[in-house]
Amino acid sequence: MPRFGSTRGACTALLLVTTGCVPQRAVVPSPPTGPGLHVLFIGNSLTYVNDLPAIVESLADSAREPLLETRMVAKPDYSLEDHWNDGDAMAGITSGGWTVVVLQQGPSSLETSRALLLQYTRLFSTAIEKGGARPALYQVWPTLDRQADFARANESYRLAASDVSGILLPVGEAWLAAQRIDPTTPLYAFDGLHPSVEGSYLAALVMYAVLYGKSPEGLPATLRLRSGEPFSVSPRIASVLQRAAAAATAAMRAQRSVPNVGALQKPGVPRACVATSPPKSVELKTTRKVPVDWPRHCG
Repeated sequence: MPRFGSTRGACTALLLVTTGCVPQRAVVPSPPTGPGLHVLFIGNSLTYVNDLPAIVESLADSAREPLLETRMVAKPDYSLEDHWNDGDAMAGITSGGWTVVVLQQGPSSLETSRALLLQYTRLFSTAIEKGGARPALYQVWPTLDRQADFARANESYRLAASDVSGILLPVGEAWLAAQRIDPTTPLYAFDGLHPSVEGSYLAALVMYAVLYGKSPEGLPATLRLRSGEPFSVSPRIASVLQRAAAAATAAMRAQRSVPNVGALQKPGVPRACVATSPPKSVELKTTRKVPVDWPRHCG
């Protein structure tokens, strides 16, 4: 279980109370069913806030891509070490049937957190590859007050992906690209840590681009998730975010990191199925500003 200090525990409780941010249930996800691209997400609230996997699914549906089926093991403030010790993530991996398993923890800009990212990426990758899947690293961003950590954080995830010959999902680099194109783009939620709706949309664009090897430019700004929930960003901001994601993923798209996903889809198979979509996740709906001190995320 994660080792909460008194400050982090108090702030975590405060965030839950003020946002209604209910953690994901600690359950082992069911294995994927049928043909298509099967992606398991392992991470923390940077994955489950705004239901990032569901946004990626909806982008794929909107582009009429081969069916994308996702599952998620994501728990508040978890690092990969916590997931390793917990056991639910490993049980999900070993259930089999995955094409890609996405790994994510905090920014990992500090030397100690980088070392742990590398160590547990290696450990998880052994099991991931044994099951016939490829590991992918979801590169996240530092907190709003630690922008100088971007270079180290991005490098940490590049090193981890390279170390296991895995796939890099360069969301942190797309974050910087979006800030260069339009510094007013609201990527952070009120707490300066979690993604806003726009930040999650950017992360989903990056993942779509790498998984399918296609530019995200021209994808819709308004989506309907498989749960029936609407999701949207302004068209102007969507254009900025799509340009940023396209720039950050150009090299990965040229390499085609995920082998021939189109061949995984059999003709006539439906491209969306509510019954197989992940459970509805939490959202940060408030604009109240509260202090958040989560050292594992910040480092």
